[in-house]
Amino acid sequence: MTDYAHIHQPVLLRDCVELVSPALAAPGSIAVDCTLGLAGHAIAFLKANPEARLIGIDRDAEALAMAGARIASEGLADRFTPVHAAFDAFDEVLADMDVARVDAVFMDLGLSSLQIDERERGFSYSHDAPLDMRMDVTQPLTARDVLADYDERALAHIFKEYGEERFARQIARRIVAVRERGPLETSAQLNALVDAVIPQAHRASGNPAKRVFQALRIEVNGELDKLARTLPQIANRLAVGGRLVVESYHSLEDRTVKTFMNQGLHADVPAGMPVVPDDMQPFFKAVTKGAVMADAAERERNPRAASVRLRGVELIRPLPERWRRRFAEQARGDDDVRDGRGPHGAHGAHGRRGHRTKARG
Repeated sequence: MTDYAHIHQPVLLRDCVELVSPALAAPGSIAVDCTLGLAGHAIAFLKANPEARLIGIDRDAEALAMAGARIASEGLADRFTPVHAAFDAFDEVLADMDVARVDAVFMDLGLSSLQIDERERGFSYSHDAPLDMRMDVTQPLTARDVLADYDERALAHIFKEYGEERFARQIARRIVAVRERGPLETSAQLNALVDAVIPQAHRASGNPAKRVFQALRIEVNGELDKLARTLPQIANRLAVGGRLVVESYHSLEDRTVKTFMNQGLHADVPAGMPVVPDDMQPFFKAVTKGAVMADAAERERNPRAASVRLRGVELIRPLPERWRRRFAEQARGDDDVRDGRGPHGAHGAHGRRGHRTKARG
């Protein structure tokens, strides 16, 4: 097994430890790292909080095995439980372990160092590799499948929605034309196609295909759908005084996290109500002032930190029952909740689910 420990640099590690630790001081406290990766954050949480134990969830079996080995090498294995699952199985994971409440939940979204550095995964536009992009290699859908099977409208949608690519339609149209002569199978082929479509005068810095690669990765792994379904599961499992801390790396992730947290940061009352009843008071307290970003020194030391946005909240009172029901609905992805209507018709947590229309015929 390849040793990646020497290149794994957790982003905003000290800030994350400081945000999570107040919830883990009591003996028997439970933390959940929903995106275990190579366990850089998890090891720091366990070392800083010797009374706590940690459940580490990851959908990547290889990363999970490597994380377990690293944690064991630090002498922390007796307080660590690994779980092979996607993080939107949060409720199921805790139910299987007979855990009703947890004290801290951490999410480090996006790609892990392992996925970035393993060229055969096809995540990076910097290396030629098969167009796979699966975080969990047991799932059937790959980036190659998306490019081969989705119709032009569906491709344009994911490039625009998930990649915020202004030339989404033109790129989708070119993909459909090119695949008539043969499938797109490698990152080099996709790089060349996007390079031929985007005009030089309208290019941002960096590789012109980076937004398309981001969009494909999000679609293949259902990342935004999973995030939108997981956050309400976490809220329903937090103990009072428990904390949710999330690192995001692009605007769509951060928007989903921010909008979800905002539901509990404000009084749950119609506009103009002169007195706010106790059970309609906010149930979250912000533990970050807006989003924490990496300073210049960390960005220089760790390029992954360039786009990070770190947010955290603490549950300050028991969730009202109507919010427990609402969060359960959000976790299921019910249509009315996806449209963002809260218990009183206010703008709620998150937007639409993934659009996976395939080509006909």
